[in-house]
Amino acid sequence: MAAPLDISFESTSSVTQAQFAAWVRAHESWGDPNRYELLGGRIIMNPPAGYPHGSIESNVHVAIANFVKAHGLGFVFGSSQGFELPTGDTLEPDVSFVSNARWKAAPEPEEGKFLLVVPDLVVEILSRSTAKRDRGEKLHAYERAGVREYWLADRTSRSIHQFLRKGKRFGQDRICKKRLASHVLDGLVVEVAEIFP
Repeated sequence: MAAPLDISFESTSSVTQAQFAAWVRAHESWGDPNRYELLGGRIIMNPPAGYPHGSIESNVHVAIANFVKAHGLGFVFGSSQGFELPTGDTLEPDVSFVSNARWKAAPEPEEGKFLLVVPDLVVEILSRSTAKRDRGEKLHAYERAGVREYWLADRTSRSIHQFLRKGKRFGQDRICKKRLASHVLDGLVVEVAEIFP
C-alpha cells in the first residue's frame, strides 16, 4: 500500500507582507482549515497536520509554557500565531517563546494582526510536507531574523535537533535523543522521550 500523500502548495507569484496580511484576512472568511505562511515572497499552504503532530506540539508547548510561566520569563505561543519577521517572511512556528525583553521592545500588538517581534526560541515539528523547508529555508529565515534558539522535533528518529545562535548564524545542530537543555530558557531541561507519543 502506497504511503499517503503529504502535500503543500505554494503561490507562483511573489507578494509582500502587507499583501499577504490582507489576503489572509480576506481568506479567513472562507472557513479554510489550512495554514498559510509567507516564505521568500511565496504564499505556502500546508493542510491540517496528521497524528502525532498535534500531540508532539502539545507536549513541547506544555514543557516550555510551564517553565516560562513558573519563572515569569515572557510569552509562549502555539502554531496559530503568525510573526511578521524583518526578513520579509511571515511565519507560524509550531511553538515559540518571546522573552519579556523582546516583547517590551516590540511595537504594541494589534488585535487580529501578526506580531511584529522576533521570537527568542522557535520549535518546528517535522512532517513529510514541511521537513525540507524546516531544515532549509525556514531555518535560514529564522537565523537571519535573529531567533536565538531553534528546535526541530523529528518524530521518525524520536530526537530533537537543537540549533543555537553563534554570532549572526546558527551553529551546528546538536541531536538530542535523551535530554535537551535550553540555552535561551536557562534551567529548562526536556526529557525527549516524553515529547513523542
